Amino acid sequence: MNSNISPDVRASWQVPTFDTPLWLGRQHPWCIVIPVINEGERINSLLSRMAALKIADIADILVVDGGSTDGSLELDSLQQKGAQGLLVKTGSGKLSAQLRCAYAFALDQGYEGIVSIDGNDKDDPEAIPRFIEALKQGVDFVQASRFISGGVAENTPKLRDFAIRFIHAPMLSLSSGFRWTDTTQGFRAYSRKMLLDPKIAPFRDVFKTYELLAYLSHCVPKLGYRCLELPTVRRYPKGEVPTKITSFKGNLSVLQVLFRACSGSYNPTVGLCSKDNYKSRQ
Repeated sequence: MNSNISPDVRASWQVPTFDTPLWLGRQHPWCIVIPVINEGERINSLLSRMAALKIADIADILVVDGGSTDGSLELDSLQQKGAQGLLVKTGSGKLSAQLRCAYAFALDQGYEGIVSIDGNDKDDPEAIPRFIEALKQGVDFVQASRFISGGVAENTPKLRDFAIRFIHAPMLSLSSGFRWTDTTQGFRAYSRKMLLDPKIAPFRDVFKTYELLAYLSHCVPKLGYRCLELPTVRRYPKGEVPTKITSFKGNLSVLQVLFRACSGSYNPTVGLCSKDNYKSRQ
């Protein structure tokens, strides 16, 4: 381990408790974080596609489980498909809590950058090498987009397509000063430098569900970090929408998170992205 993180700084992080039933050690400077919960054959399909692309030859694959009960994360199978580690969140929270577990673990292990991709097999992992190359070139935040030139959006539910294009992405573009086009996507890459910035402070308990994704899209460009969108393929299977965001209540919650992120409600209390400094620039 070569984390170079001050013990005082590390002690200040709020990270949910988690177990580590599989960890084979760091092999590369980069890692792929895959959040899952009861993804069944979808996670196996994604890992098989990544194995065919030889992703494990350029980055370590780390699966972070939110508490699956479907038996889809058998350790021998994960290792056969190239996974380097499995974390199982035991503390409270949903997606953002899972990501805090995985990102903290990855930073502790000394990774220089992290690529996140959802475990529901909607995203084409063939883009992962381009994400890593962007990190190597000094980009701090890489966002997948199905809506820019070269991207593909297949079978996206019409209501979701409308909400992303005309509500979610425009609001975060306006609040951040960077033109985003696909802001609900979990297919992203972050630099170590950005995640360790105390002015961003991603390791806080306020990030429990989808807050962390919206917050980083809002805050990171405001602090002058290099941001980039890359074209990707995102396919929804016909007749099925593999997502954890369901019902009117679930979609309303996403919108509430969006408004809070754009208003600076998740900003830390100190630093350039703090609530006070945010308000003073309005």
